[in-house]
Amino acid sequence: MSVRRIWASLSTFAIAAVAAIGVAGPASAADSAAAGGYVALGDSYSSGVGAGSYISDSGDCRRSTAAYPYLWQAANSPASFDFVACSGATTSSVASSQLGVLSASTSLVSVTAGGNDVGFADVMQDCVLGSEATCLAGVDAAVGQMNSTLPGSLDALYDGIRAGAPQAQVVVLGYPRFYQLSGSCIAGLSEAERAAINNASDVLNDVIAKRSADAGFTFSSVVDEFTGHELCSGDAWLHSVTIPVYNSYHPKAAGQSGGYLPAFRSAV
Repeated sequence: MSVRRIWASLSTFAIAAVAAIGVAGPASAADSAAAGGYVALGDSYSSGVGAGSYISDSGDCRRSTAAYPYLWQAANSPASFDFVACSGATTSSVASSQLGVLSASTSLVSVTAGGNDVGFADVMQDCVLGSEATCLAGVDAAVGQMNSTLPGSLDALYDGIRAGAPQAQVVVLGYPRFYQLSGSCIAGLSEAERAAINNASDVLNDVIAKRSADAGFTFSSVVDEFTGHELCSGDAWLHSVTIPVYNSYHPKAAGQSGGYLPAFRSAV
């Protein structure tokens, strides 16, 4: 038999063998994550406040079918899905009321937490209703908490997550900057206030990134995804002050699908 005929015969055999046993390429990371259970923990940025389409039995937690955890599970079909993120959650309330769904079979966890610990909602209220001096003082106080008490609170939460799901990949997501500086807004907060709020978001993200890295978790920033879609950008993926008021300063459905979902997907 000629070399050419031998090569052709071997090639035919290899193709037939692949077809017979269904050999495919290596499983993607998303496939591996979906092989076990997925648990979505956290605050309103994970539950989907501001995105609408709230799940009827989620009550004041306002879990949305437009939130990134729901969108990811719909696309990837994990073996199980526990969506327990809740509006208003702090690191301590996540630890005390959400971790019970974790188990040894949990393969993927997502979480946002920290903003409520430093009173970011109250800060934004003071900035909208108060003077510039009041706003800047509130932002400074929040930054002080980020650097003093928040690291320990995050450590305690992350320890609890690891204890509950010892084999899971844990993805910790950050928060967007709220404002595009020198943008299209002609009323509302001053540029100094907007810059201070953005800086506080950066500090918050830095603290969360450091603590999650020390815990062995994956941190995924959403700042790049939201760049060009902040308030005052002309194409905001965040609500400004709005009715109902709980939607204020939260991602719209476009912010969940175009901001948080890609950031989460890239980390899984």
